[in-house]
Amino acid sequence: MTFKNYHTGVVVRIVMLVICIGVGMYSFFESNYYIVIGSFGVLIFLTLEFYKFLSKRMSVIEDFFEAVKYRDFSRHYLEKNKSKDIQSLYEGFNIVNSVIRNINSEKENQYLYLQKILELVDIGILAFETKNGKVLWANESILNSLDFPSFKNISFVKKRNQKLYELIFNSFYSDPITLEIPVKKETTKALVSNSKFNVGDNSFQLIVLHNIEDTLNKTESEAWKRLLSVMTHEIMNSIAPISSLAGTLKSQVELFSKNEDREKLDLEDLNIGLTSIEKRSEGLLKFAKTYRSLSKVTHIDKEEVQIVNLFQNLEKLLKTSEPDHTELIFDISNSNLRIEADSYLLEQILINLILNAFEACKGIGNTEVKVYAKKTFDNQIVISVADNGKGIPEEIKDQIFIPFFTTKKEGSGIGLSLSKQIMTLHGGKIQIKSLKDKGTSVQLIFKD
Repeated sequence: MTFKNYHTGVVVRIVMLVICIGVGMYSFFESNYYIVIGSFGVLIFLTLEFYKFLSKRMSVIEDFFEAVKYRDFSRHYLEKNKSKDIQSLYEGFNIVNSVIRNINSEKENQYLYLQKILELVDIGILAFETKNGKVLWANESILNSLDFPSFKNISFVKKRNQKLYELIFNSFYSDPITLEIPVKKETTKALVSNSKFNVGDNSFQLIVLHNIEDTLNKTESEAWKRLLSVMTHEIMNSIAPISSLAGTLKSQVELFSKNEDREKLDLEDLNIGLTSIEKRSEGLLKFAKTYRSLSKVTHIDKEEVQIVNLFQNLEKLLKTSEPDHTELIFDISNSNLRIEADSYLLEQILINLILNAFEACKGIGNTEVKVYAKKTFDNQIVISVADNGKGIPEEIKDQIFIPFFTTKKEGSGIGLSLSKQIMTLHGGKIQIKSLKDKGTSVQLIFKD
C-alpha cells in the first residue's frame, strides 16, 4: 500500500500557497498593490481548494476508521473514476479489509473446527467469567451430565442445585478428583478438574467433567464376562479328567465282569481312581458353592421387615465374632422402622458388611463397628454400617464393586458385588464413604 499520490497532492498545494504568499509579500514591499490584491485573491482560492482537498480525504479516512471502530470490514471501496490520491487511499483500505477478512475467516474456521471436536468428545467442558459468572461456552456432554438445559450464567445452577454449584463452580481442583455429584436426586460419580486463566484484564475458569459412572458399569460388565469365562474354564478343567478317569475305570470293571479270572482286577488302582474322582468332584463342588451366589440372586421375596428385630438377630449371631478390642454396636432411633425387603438377603448383606468392618479394625486397638438405621427427610430408609478402622485406599475405591476384586488373601471378591446386585433388585442402592486410617461407612438406601 502506498500514499505517494496523496503526499504529492499535499506537497504541491503547500508549495503553491508558499509561492503565492511570497509573491504577495514581495509586491507589497515594492508598492505594487494590484499584484498584492491579485496574490491575495489567489491565496484565498488556493486556501479554500486546499481545505476542500484535505476535508474530502479526511472524510474518507474518518469513514474508514468508523468502519474499523464497529469492526465492519465487509465494505469494498471503488477505485475507478477517482483522483490518484483517492485511488491510493481506497487501494490501501481494500487491502486492509481483505487481510482482516481473511484473518477472521481463518479464526472462524478454527473456532468451528474446535467446537466440532469438543462437541464430539464425551468429556464435559465449560468456560465462564469468574467476575460475573457469564458462560462463554459449554458442550452438550457437560449439560447432559449435570442434567441442565443450555444456560448463560452459572447463577442458574446455583438456583437449581446449590450443592452441585458448590462442588463444581465454587470449588477449585488443580488436580483431577473423583466427586459424587447430585443429579436427579441421586449421586453420580464424576472426575472433575478446573483451571483459571486470564485474557487481558478478564479472568476465566475452565471446568472439565467426565462422568465415570457409565465407565464403571462397563468395567463391571466386563468382569461378569470374565466370570463366565473363568467358570467355564474351571469346570472344563475339572470335568475332563473326571470323565476320562471314570471311562477308564468303567472299562476295567467291564473287562473284570466278563473275565472268569477275577483276581486280575487291581483294587488298589480302582481305589486310587475313585479317590481322584472324589477329590476332583469336591473341588468342583467347592468352586460352584463359592460362585453360585452371583447368578443365584435373580429375584427377591419381599416382606415387611422390622429393623429392630433384624438388628437383634444379627447381634446374637455376630457378637461372639468380634475381634479383640473391637465393639459391635447396634443402634436404632426409631423402633418402629420397617421396610419392604427380602429378610434373608438383607441379612446376608449386613453380615458381609459387618465382617468386612471387623477385618478393617483388626490390629488397630480400640475400635468400634456401629450398625444403625434412620429415616431421611424424603422418606428413605437408610441402614448404615460404620467403623473407625483402616479405611479404603483411594486408589482402589472405584474397583471394590467389581466381581473377584479383593485385597484379602482368602477373599473371593464377590461380597460387595453381590450386595450391590441385591440392592439393585430391591430398587435401592449401596454407597460407600471412606477415609484412609479414619474408617468406612457403608449405606444401604431403600427408596420409598
